[in-house]
Amino acid sequence: MEQVFFTSWASLIRTLIIGVLAYASLIAMLRVSGKRTLSKMNAFDLIVTVALGSTLATVLLSKSVALIDGLLAFGLLIGLQYGITWLSVRSTAVSRLVKAEPTLLVYQGRFLHEVMRAERITEGEILASLRERGIASLTEAAAVVLENDGTLNALQQTSDNANSALRNVPRP
Repeated sequence: MEQVFFTSWASLIRTLIIGVLAYASLIAMLRVSGKRTLSKMNAFDLIVTVALGSTLATVLLSKSVALIDGLLAFGLLIGLQYGITWLSVRSTAVSRLVKAEPTLLVYQGRFLHEVMRAERITEGEILASLRERGIASLTEAAAVVLENDGTLNALQQTSDNANSALRNVPRP
């Protein structure tokens, strides 16, 4: 009969040792790879984070995966993520490939309903974003932008259009 609650002390000790070593190694690799690895996530970052978590779980619980194999997998994932982000800073083509463009949802006090439907954002979510920024009325909003990481940023109307924070956001 299969052991459900307890297999052996050796199994527990292995999980404890591998867990501590794998966790410590992952933290060290993430620290070495820089702040960008742990930044707010876009879709690409989310995939790497999920893959790292899955790898950690596999290393912890699968007796058929040696610690060194898991560490190599951590290094590979972090190295690939570092390489792609390094390239995306230096190449607009790579940047466009891995990062979404910010999307304008409100412009000059008006909802952009077609864009909102395409991005699956409700008026309520936009109004909540305005309230978070202390903007009391839609007409006071220069824009609400859906950022690359999924956050909503609301901007108040200003008279300084030359230095607008919207200069890299496509307009309707």
